[in-house]
Amino acid sequence: MLHLRLITPSDRTDDVVRLIEKTVGTTHLVVVPGAARNPAGDVVMCDVAREAGDELLTGLQELGLDRTGSIAVENIDLSLSRRADKAEAEAPGEGADAVLWEHLTDATHEESTLSVTYVAFITLATMIAACGVVLDNAILIVGAMAVGPEFGPLAGICTAIVQRAPRLALRSLVALLVGFAAAMVLTVGFSLFMDAVGLFTKAQLEAERPNTGFIYAPDWFSFVVAVLAGAAGTLSLTSAKSGALVGVAISVTTVPAAANAAVALIYSDTHQALRSSEQLLLNLLGIVLAGTLTLLTQKWLWSRQRHLSNARRGH
Repeated sequence: MLHLRLITPSDRTDDVVRLIEKTVGTTHLVVVPGAARNPAGDVVMCDVAREAGDELLTGLQELGLDRTGSIAVENIDLSLSRRADKAEAEAPGEGADAVLWEHLTDATHEESTLSVTYVAFITLATMIAACGVVLDNAILIVGAMAVGPEFGPLAGICTAIVQRAPRLALRSLVALLVGFAAAMVLTVGFSLFMDAVGLFTKAQLEAERPNTGFIYAPDWFSFVVAVLAGAAGTLSLTSAKSGALVGVAISVTTVPAAANAAVALIYSDTHQALRSSEQLLLNLLGIVLAGTLTLLTQKWLWSRQRHLSNARRGH
């Protein structure tokens, strides 16, 4: 269930209440006239089944409430109410399958912002991965994958394509490209320092590396895994199962590939640098492709389900 807290201009409150009452899957409607001060108006609260949330939010925006008042949405972790159970049973579909497009757009907007924190995380992840490739240490590689924040901009690109949001696409692309560029440049400097103090050597990089050699050996399996991870990551975002993102993060070799390319550059190993870059691009392409197709499929399935549900109610 979702909890909505709305601030409505007094002359639009009746319209908002009617919209809530006619939306299947809503309950616990509360209206407090004149309670809001900034902006001035009435406070309207209600609970809505997750699967009916997108329809209600769209209707509220069509009433202009996002411009003249306020729409706040919270997840309800626990609701002990027969009315809530009835509302969820009446709403079409399953809550786990519902996509809240406004929430997804807002979440990916935040995660795809180029900030100091974002650059710091991706840089630290790349440096950890650099240590992993030189030491041929799979544990460090997995740790670097988990730390890397690059799935945020990738999800932002997928959402922007489906929602036709050019600003989000540009923001996400800038965060992705600038983030990786900055991380690789700083990792080159880090690698030079590690080489100067004798902790990195060319012999270590070019030695046989059974645990991390796959990083600069892209093949069809790399693309297949990236596609599967992109689909899983997108589903985890749309279903609010964020824990699954950790598994997605350690499934693809984006950050380790960037790290391997950075270390290879300081030793003029063009073969590893080029192959690692190819691995990086292949993984990014697979994730974006799978994420976009997953969102398009979810959008089509959900719209079809809503259409069938409305048709049944009409009869």
